[in-house]
Amino acid sequence: MEGKQNFLPPDRLLDIARRNYQASIRYFDQGDMTTSDICRTGPVNASPNDPGKGRPGDGGGNGGNDTAIATRTSPKTKKPSMYKVLLLNDDYTPMEFVVRILEAVFHKTGEDATRIMLHVHQKGVGVCGVYTYDIAETKVAQVVDIARRSEHPLQCTMEKE
Repeated sequence: MEGKQNFLPPDRLLDIARRNYQASIRYFDQGDMTTSDICRTGPVNASPNDPGKGRPGDGGGNGGNDTAIATRTSPKTKKPSMYKVLLLNDDYTPMEFVVRILEAVFHKTGEDATRIMLHVHQKGVGVCGVYTYDIAETKVAQVVDIARRSEHPLQCTMEKE
């Protein structure tokens, strides 16, 4: 009888799952699992008390029913990629303006803003902060917009950390 699939009734499968699979009970109780989550996978004894006999009246063993419970695992969320927001040095933007940008857009203290501004001035580039993509993109756009409205050529970019 190859090709014929024997399935137990859902109420019996639920009973087997509750008795044999402690982890499955958690899913049933939380309502995360339905009878449609039950599928044919591999041999399972129908009776936990006597592995050779099954339920009374079913002919012994597991009655040829290769049925088990498939549990859904919740997907693991992974951490979002982080991006560095970088300020680039130029010879025309006043240092005070860069400090004000760092304070207003990146919420740096006066001391931190001055330190970052000097680093950008001396090294040519400096990290203003590390953010998720959307936030980094917004900060870059804010800096460029404020610089353009103030008629300064200040450049700001982002790169993946």
